[in-house]
Amino acid sequence: MTSTPQFTFLTPPADGTPITKKHDEIVVPSDPIIPFIEGDGTGPDIWRASVRVFDAAVRKAYGGKKRIVWFEVFAGEKAKARTGEWLPADMLEAVRAYKVAIKGPLTTPVGGGIRSLNVALRQTLDLYACVRPVKYYAGTPSPVKAPEKMNTVIFRENTEDVYAGLEWARGTPQAEQIIEFLERELGKRVRKDSGIGIKSMSETGSKRLIRLAIKWALVNGRTSLTLMHKGNIMKFTEGAFRDWGFELAKAEFRDQIVTEDETWQGVQADGKLLIRDRLADSMFQQILTRTDEYDVVATPNLNGDYLSDAAAAQVGGVGMAPGANMGDEIAFFEATHGTAPKYAGKDIVNPGSVILSGVMMLRYLGWKQAGTMIEAALTKTIQQKQVTYDLARQMPGATEVQTSAFADMIIGNM
Repeated sequence: MTSTPQFTFLTPPADGTPITKKHDEIVVPSDPIIPFIEGDGTGPDIWRASVRVFDAAVRKAYGGKKRIVWFEVFAGEKAKARTGEWLPADMLEAVRAYKVAIKGPLTTPVGGGIRSLNVALRQTLDLYACVRPVKYYAGTPSPVKAPEKMNTVIFRENTEDVYAGLEWARGTPQAEQIIEFLERELGKRVRKDSGIGIKSMSETGSKRLIRLAIKWALVNGRTSLTLMHKGNIMKFTEGAFRDWGFELAKAEFRDQIVTEDETWQGVQADGKLLIRDRLADSMFQQILTRTDEYDVVATPNLNGDYLSDAAAAQVGGVGMAPGANMGDEIAFFEATHGTAPKYAGKDIVNPGSVILSGVMMLRYLGWKQAGTMIEAALTKTIQQKQVTYDLARQMPGATEVQTSAFADMIIGNM
């Protein structure tokens, strides 16, 4: 960053050093400034607990030689009350300037204007990849017999498909015109009382998502990457996603990958990344029945939305599901659950999603020791059966604790 960002409402920290990028790699100082949005509903409760865990882990892991300088920025209800806007320009400028950010859950405004704050944020900042690691932490209650087999990372395209979809309600002039056009020009009959939706998926959007997923898999020593799609029905969107994926893998990573059909012909993997594809309906079955065979999954938007939560349900639910939205310039880590306003201010909800999103963030910064410390302490706390209500109700003999107490116990177990 060559100059200090200019804000209308925000005041940046007096100390701390911005994260920069050099040759497409982030350069992380020992005191990075990281913007945060505490979130709506239960967001403040969760954030207060989570930030204490982050700070304690960094302090203990590095003996006080590293620290995060937190910079509160605003979106959602808090931003609306302060600035009159749901997504203020100041917040967007801060995230662009400091490269890495973290947030709690945001509400979806009622009425017209913004379909979803989260979607608007991703599209405005071009955060084209939703990255969802799904991993089992020992002791967490699960509805499946062998949850420990789950250790996958889902790369979900974040800007196209239904996120860029166009819709027209039944009976509107636009819907009627499209129905008429389809019949007149293409010979396709559509019932007159239909609502109409259009989704688009581009080669550019698909390939950059798959490229990021392959790079991550290679850097992190994963063995396979699966392209999930419904290309047998939607041949020129989902089917194209599959085709573009194989094309990119062969063109850009030829010496590091082998495709599944090549192995059928006798080609040996020899430590290379296996690239394969699965139909979406089959994938939902296999993530349950052959869980440990899926290492990294790259998928269009809607498929990834479903798969992420279906996988998370096997390892404790969305309360334990971390996530990040990433682009070429920015990494924005976030809770993957909703705001749960009926529990706001009650200090009872599970902060696991934000805490584990922070673990992702620490590893992205290269501070792996602090991230590993948090994971180990969280696992120990769960095994001690000192957990928030969502886990306690599924764990015989568990003691239900408040959000803040759960954080205290994680810190104590570091």
